[in-house]
Amino acid sequence: MTSPQTRLSPLEVIERAACMCDHGFACSSFAPGHALHLIQARLASATPLGWADALVEAADAASGVLRLRTLDGESITVWNAGGAALEATAGTPVALHREYHVLAIGSAQYNVAR
Repeated sequence: MTSPQTRLSPLEVIERAACMCDHGFACSSFAPGHALHLIQARLASATPLGWADALVEAADAASGVLRLRTLDGESITVWNAGGAALEATAGTPVALHREYHVLAIGSAQYNVAR
C-alpha cells in the first residue's frame, strides 16, 4: 500500500522560498525589487513614454529604500535589494518606468518595488 502524497499549494511554496540576496549573494528571484529580468528591461526600453524623470530625495543603503521626487512633484518610494540605494545618493537624477517598475541610474537599471 502506498502512502498518499501531500501536495503543497503554490502559496505555501512561495512563502517558503527565500531569495539568495537574503543570505548576502546575488538575487535569485525576479520578484519586484529583486533581479531585473531581461524581458522586463526590454519592455521598458520599448515603451519610452512610460519613463518619468526624477531626483533622489533620500536613499537608505541599509534597507534598500529610495525616496524619489518626479519633475511633476510626485513623491514615490521604491525598494530594491540589488544595491540601487548604494548607487544613487540624494540629488542624483534617475528615471523610473512606471509600468514595468524599472529604475535607471545612469546606464544601470534596477527592478524596483513601489
